[in-house]
Amino acid sequence: MKTVKQLGIKDPSAIRFAYGLVVETERRKNLIDKFINQVVAPKTITEYDMGIQAFLRLYVFQTRVVKHWEKLSTKEAESIAGMGRAILGWETMQEIEPFLGFLLTKKLSSITDGVDEAEKISLQTFHPTWFVEYCIKTFGKEEATAFLNGSMTPPPTYIRINTLTAAEEATVQKLSQEGVELEKVASLNYTYKVVSSKKPLNALSSYAEGTFYVQDKASCFATQAADPQPGSRVFDVCAAPGAKTTFLAQLMQNQGTITSLDFSAKRMKTWKKETRRMGSKIAEPIVVDACVSVPLMGEADLVILDPPCTSTGVFAKQPSSKWRLSPSSIQNMSDLQRQMINNCAEKVAKGGILAYSTCSITIEENEGIIEAFLKEHPEFTLIDVEPKIGMPGLNGLTQCQRLYPHIHHCNGFFIAKMQKT
Repeated sequence: MKTVKQLGIKDPSAIRFAYGLVVETERRKNLIDKFINQVVAPKTITEYDMGIQAFLRLYVFQTRVVKHWEKLSTKEAESIAGMGRAILGWETMQEIEPFLGFLLTKKLSSITDGVDEAEKISLQTFHPTWFVEYCIKTFGKEEATAFLNGSMTPPPTYIRINTLTAAEEATVQKLSQEGVELEKVASLNYTYKVVSSKKPLNALSSYAEGTFYVQDKASCFATQAADPQPGSRVFDVCAAPGAKTTFLAQLMQNQGTITSLDFSAKRMKTWKKETRRMGSKIAEPIVVDACVSVPLMGEADLVILDPPCTSTGVFAKQPSSKWRLSPSSIQNMSDLQRQMINNCAEKVAKGGILAYSTCSITIEENEGIIEAFLKEHPEFTLIDVEPKIGMPGLNGLTQCQRLYPHIHHCNGFFIAKMQKT
């Protein structure tokens, strides 16, 4: 959005096209970079400046990937090269000009033949090789491949109807009048899949009125599964930008108290904006790092922790994130999560609930955290997550639930509930 503002682009269709072009190019970064590296050898694409890197990737995506590596258009390639010269300058483009013809004609098989199985799946599904190996080890080859293929396509858009500002039926009817076709999600309250929309959802008057929140099905499930009760006291840890808080207030019918914690003052500004828009009147924000402590007086009936994670379950929506991770990222994140959940434990009242969720599919950030937590805190007991719409947790933690993009058509997610007995 910053680039759009800098360039002064106002045409929504042009913005959507540019966004899609960048996201889909970034999704295939490993395949595109390997292809480019064979042509520009002995140099690699990362040795060029950022402008050239971006141009080469977009050039290969538009001239080869979009054409399924077969139907070549020299006219289009020349046009793209011309735009590159106009934006980057003749001198900058001069070094790579000789490679453009080779990039237009080289066969894809030159980089896919002769590689080992993990790298082949990596290139076919556009994931880091180390992550492919991790998934095969965790789920087995067949299920891992299905998951990786499922993470290539963004899941549907979901919304949650907000009954604090209008009745559910009235909002559904108004959205229909505004050109939005919805499909109710079975077993989840107020949750709908967006089948089609004539306008961007955030441009609708219903959005401005706070009658719905754009929220993935998995996130809606995690909040509903926590089962907050009207009149109860809730601590919402890692609360920004407000999806959980606003749904908690809705399920509690604006009765009781919610204390929302997040370490980011910037994200908390968004939280304040969203809670106002959604009519959430019982939530109070506090900027604090829960990794250090949860500095709240007293205990809560329900503590919800949705900590930072590697986001391995949302690669379909955020493809750039998978290229920033490494195997050590999982361990580093699980260390942080372990500190957070231990800090939350002491804030749960006797008989109260601690709900834990991530948008990651790794064992270390999910079942591993819960197993270690239960050993350190025998006063907590794992209880069933309801309703049963996901897959059972791994490592024998069948009370937990997992959601996967290729099975549940939403973000990958993990949910666990523990009661302080």
